[in-house]
Amino acid sequence: MKKVYLVYPKTLGTIAPEIYGHFSEHIGGVFYDGLWVGKDSEIPNINGFRKDLVEKLRAIHPPVLRWPGGCFAETYDWRDGIGENRPVRPNWWTENDHRYETNEVGTHEFMELCELIGAKPYVAANITSLTPQEIRNWMDYCLSPRGTTTLALEREKNGHPEPFDVPYWGLGNENWGGGGNMRPETYADEYRRMSMLARNVMNGAGRRDIELYACGSNGFDYSWTHGTMPIWAESSKIINGFAMHYYCGKAGDTVNFTDAEWDQLIYQANRMEEIILRNWNIISAHNMQDKCKLVVDEWGCWHPEGTGPSKGYNLFEQQSTMRDAMVAALTLNIFNNHCDKVRMANVAQLVNNLHCLFLAGEENFIVTPTYHVFDLYQGHQGANAIETIVTDNDTLAESLSVSASTKDGKTLVTIGNLSVHNDVEVSLETLGVALPANGKIKTLAADDPRAHNTFDNPEAVTVKVCDFDPTKPITVPKAGIVALEF
Repeated sequence: MKKVYLVYPKTLGTIAPEIYGHFSEHIGGVFYDGLWVGKDSEIPNINGFRKDLVEKLRAIHPPVLRWPGGCFAETYDWRDGIGENRPVRPNWWTENDHRYETNEVGTHEFMELCELIGAKPYVAANITSLTPQEIRNWMDYCLSPRGTTTLALEREKNGHPEPFDVPYWGLGNENWGGGGNMRPETYADEYRRMSMLARNVMNGAGRRDIELYACGSNGFDYSWTHGTMPIWAESSKIINGFAMHYYCGKAGDTVNFTDAEWDQLIYQANRMEEIILRNWNIISAHNMQDKCKLVVDEWGCWHPEGTGPSKGYNLFEQQSTMRDAMVAALTLNIFNNHCDKVRMANVAQLVNNLHCLFLAGEENFIVTPTYHVFDLYQGHQGANAIETIVTDNDTLAESLSVSASTKDGKTLVTIGNLSVHNDVEVSLETLGVALPANGKIKTLAADDPRAHNTFDNPEAVTVKVCDFDPTKPITVPKAGIVALEF
């Protein structure tokens, strides 16, 4: 039997709600097919946004939504998405996806979506094709108080007199690659230049609370961190976050994977902890740990495309199985356990693309197993993380992924059984407080780890809820995830 020790006297910090953030890029069917159906659509909608999706997303309390990219932001002109008579442009992904950007969803529509779901906007203003003045103007348009600047008056003319509440701005996306193929030192200087203009308009709008995020490293490329951090350390007031990306990739087929391929992908996902620790050590070496937290604003699986309901029509659309749910559970547990280092994270992406929570097309709409993980874990948002120790016959056990937190007198323990072969019996032990005799256990599992939801069978994978006694052992099913609340 494995024991999970909850060390109540030792808190790891507060889990920022923004760790449970999401990403919505203008790519494939994320917006046009997924989120946006149009105001005149026969599909139930709220001002053009798919009603079912809005309601399901709002139910898990998403704290933040990143937009408009991603790589789409490399060539995005924010003025294309305001006012009437919006132009049609080549999308960054046109060559791959054979689509063009209609700009039906622009700044105003995105801000309304955030209001509908209760999330704060995170705007990615790219520095590959936008000048510092253009980024400054976008911030002016969004943030300046009513009736002040010319751009604030234009915003009012377009239907929103009051400023938009945009607390998070990214200056650059993947600048080590498609975002300009820059050297780290070049980007670091460009960020310093642009961030000073951004600070200027923020101060003018009375918004000194806004956080600016710089482009961070790609996976294991620590040379980017080594190259940028000394430059930012010289003027650390200009940066609030280091936006690193890590996709754990693929291992075999999206659905018909082998048990060995399950283990391989779990191994790849678990390396997120290594990336967090090594980047954090570099940041700390430059005394930036209090000024430059980690922002993992793209993460998740990246399977071969063409396995979603659209059968390849939507770029990077993939099915989502219990394996994807386990990657999400494992990753979120890592973030919780390193909440002193991680300021925000945004799973990629929201719908019809990569590691998504939803799949949709025309009148069809389903949630994926990954959605259920975010539902099970939502109680961690804003809670105090407590240390957990997992043992098996008095030795450290590696087949379980665990995190725990407390808030308002309640404890939430989330456990992923990383084994695709065996159920695991678990006993909770506490240091500092006594366990109560009653609680709730929520279980996400399936007889086959390849199980997934489809338009024809939308509830093949669902959560089961029942009472349990925290003082007695529980069984975590193979390849299963449980949330214990007491």
